[in-house]
Amino acid sequence: MPIINIAVSTAPNADRSARIAGKITELSRQHLRKDPTVTAVAISHIDPSHWFAGGPSLAAQGVESFFLDIKVVDGTNTKGELADYMAAVFSAMGEALGGVHAESYVHVHEVSAAAYGFGGITQEYRYIKGRLDAA
Repeated sequence: MPIINIAVSTAPNADRSARIAGKITELSRQHLRKDPTVTAVAISHIDPSHWFAGGPSLAAQGVESFFLDIKVVDGTNTKGELADYMAAVFSAMGEALGGVHAESYVHVHEVSAAAYGFGGITQEYRYIKGRLDAA
């Protein structure tokens, strides 16, 4: 947990995707305390001639961009942690892509534990079971 979707304005490159996935997984661990062993990252690629930022396409501007969308359980992170994560992601993606347009985004969805999970089990169930097992 979590699931992270990243769209980048570059051609597919397996090595770059692996580096991005590894770096974002580590930043999620470092800033949001997310377990890397249950973190999933999916990377998609969008032709920069079909991505527009501030009007012209990225291809016309000669820059790259990204959109990172992460889902986490509501209330598990502070505003400061989220802000630090967003800054770290923007910096890391700039390094990975060789600089990025200012209109590159990080969106953290804070969702209900009862409406989010993996392996067919909600995060709320995991929390309650963990508390009962510890008692």
